[in-house]
Amino acid sequence: MHDLTRLGWVHLTVGDLERSLSFYEGTLGLHPVWRGPGCVAVGLRDEAGRPRTLVLLSQQPGARPKPPGCRGLYHFALLLPTRRQLAEVVARVVRSGWPIDGTSDHWVSEAVYLSDPDGHGIELYADRPRDEWPRRGDHILMTTEPLDFDGLMAELAPGEDPGGVMPAGTRLGHIHLQVSRVARAERFYRDALGLDLVLRFGPSARFFAAGGYHHHVGANTWAGIDAPPPPPDCVQLRHFSFVVPSAADVQAVARRLEQAGVGLEPLERLEDEVLQVAALSGASTQAGLVTRDEDGHTIAVVSEGNP
Repeated sequence: MHDLTRLGWVHLTVGDLERSLSFYEGTLGLHPVWRGPGCVAVGLRDEAGRPRTLVLLSQQPGARPKPPGCRGLYHFALLLPTRRQLAEVVARVVRSGWPIDGTSDHWVSEAVYLSDPDGHGIELYADRPRDEWPRRGDHILMTTEPLDFDGLMAELAPGEDPGGVMPAGTRLGHIHLQVSRVARAERFYRDALGLDLVLRFGPSARFFAAGGYHHHVGANTWAGIDAPPPPPDCVQLRHFSFVVPSAADVQAVARRLEQAGVGLEPLERLEDEVLQVAALSGASTQAGLVTRDEDGHTIAVVSEGNP
C-alpha cells in the first residue's frame, strides 16, 4: 500500500447508543459529527476546523458483550499528537472515574488501555519520535514493559484542568485484531493487501504497516487458535477503513487483491451511513472498495478527498 496510507474510522455495534455516546463524548472528549437512524459518528474537528469521524456507533438494542475466545476486535487505538496531550486525555478519564484496564511502554510509544461500555477495547497512545524507535535490521522492535505512569502524568501541573475536548490532531492510529491463525493474517495483510510485515511477536502475533510506521494493523491468536467469530447477538467490529492518497491507489489495491484471488465489492455495499461517514473522515466516496480478510473482518479502502 502507498506510504501515505492511514486508517480512517472504525465501525462498532453497541447495545445502547446513548450510553455509548455518554462515554465517547463525556469521558473521552469526542463529539457527534453526524447522526443517522440508530447510529452516531463521533470524532473531532481537525486543525482546519473540519469534522473528522473516528468511530461510527450503530445500535443493536440488547446486544451482549463479545464472549471470550472469539476472534474480532482486540482494540482500536487513538493516536494523540503529543505526550502531553495523551496525559490530558488520560487525566480526564481518571477524573471521570472510568476504570483504566492497563498501561504499557512499547518502546515506540506509550499507551493506556480502557474499554467502552460494551467492552470494546481502546488504546490511547502517543508515539516517540521515529528516530528513537529501536530497530534490528529492517525490523522495528516493540515490546510491552511497565509504563512510567507518574512520569506521564507529570506532563500536567498539579491540579491542572485537562479540558474536555479531544485534541484536534488525534487520529485512528492502528487497529488490533484477534484472528484464527497468524499465517492467514500474513497472507492477507502482507501478501494480498500490500502492507509490510513489521514485526513477528513470537508465534502468536504479527504487526503490519505502510510507510515505515510501527504498525497500522496488529493480529494475534490470544483468543485461541481457530477462534470462532462472535455470535450475531453480540457487539462487534463491523468494519474498519484505510484511506490512501488517490483513486489510483485504490485501484492499485484492487489489482493486488484480485491477483491474490480475494473478493471485492463496491463501497456502496456498506450501509448508507458509511458513505456519510467517509465524507466526514477526509475521504472521497467516488473511489472505494470493500473486502474481507480470511477471518471475515470487513475492510473499506477509500481515497483522500482530493481525486
